[in-house]
Amino acid sequence: MRLAARRRPDAGPPAIGTVRRFAAHQTIYAEGEPATHCMLVIHGVVRSCSSFADGRRFVSAFYAAGDMFGFERQQAYPAAAEAVVETALVLYPAPDWPAFLHAPDSLSRQILSALMLSTEQARGHARLLGRLSAIEKMATFLLEWRERSNQSTLISLEMPRQDIADHLGLTVETVSRCLSQLKRDKVIGLRSSRHLDLLDVAMLRAIRG
Repeated sequence: MRLAARRRPDAGPPAIGTVRRFAAHQTIYAEGEPATHCMLVIHGVVRSCSSFADGRRFVSAFYAAGDMFGFERQQAYPAAAEAVVETALVLYPAPDWPAFLHAPDSLSRQILSALMLSTEQARGHARLLGRLSAIEKMATFLLEWRERSNQSTLISLEMPRQDIADHLGLTVETVSRCLSQLKRDKVIGLRSSRHLDLLDVAMLRAIRG
């Protein structure tokens, strides 16, 4: 869930909560761990992921600066959260939902209900991507990540391509082929493996459908 007004990286954390820093690839919480906190990303990128019995992994969401995550109705986190790169978070104690939902502050109830609903919708959207072709999935992902960039046509993909593949239900080779195709068609430009110029946003939208 993205906050209505993103905090600047130098704005500092909110007045309440505990700031914690995580190294790249460090686990923030494990799948099935008690849901004791919700989190706000100050800087960095977090991935939410689940593992299957056969060893496959599903990355359900990425969270960047200004995003909140970890709001759960159940007592345990349904997926793990891991830092993709060096990341700083503000941790807030999880509310006592039965008491909170009957509190007189209706605005707080509405905000937190919206946060939970947005999280559920994000998970549903990730599953919906399974119905799209590989190139449509990649276009959708690039357009969604564009919204998290400070520039309209330059995006930084902090996550490795394996993460993108696990998020879109593709292989790493397919992710690379899609990016190469978009580059050949002059839809994107590759400054490096993780820095892309979106040269034709209208075409990306047309591909996404």
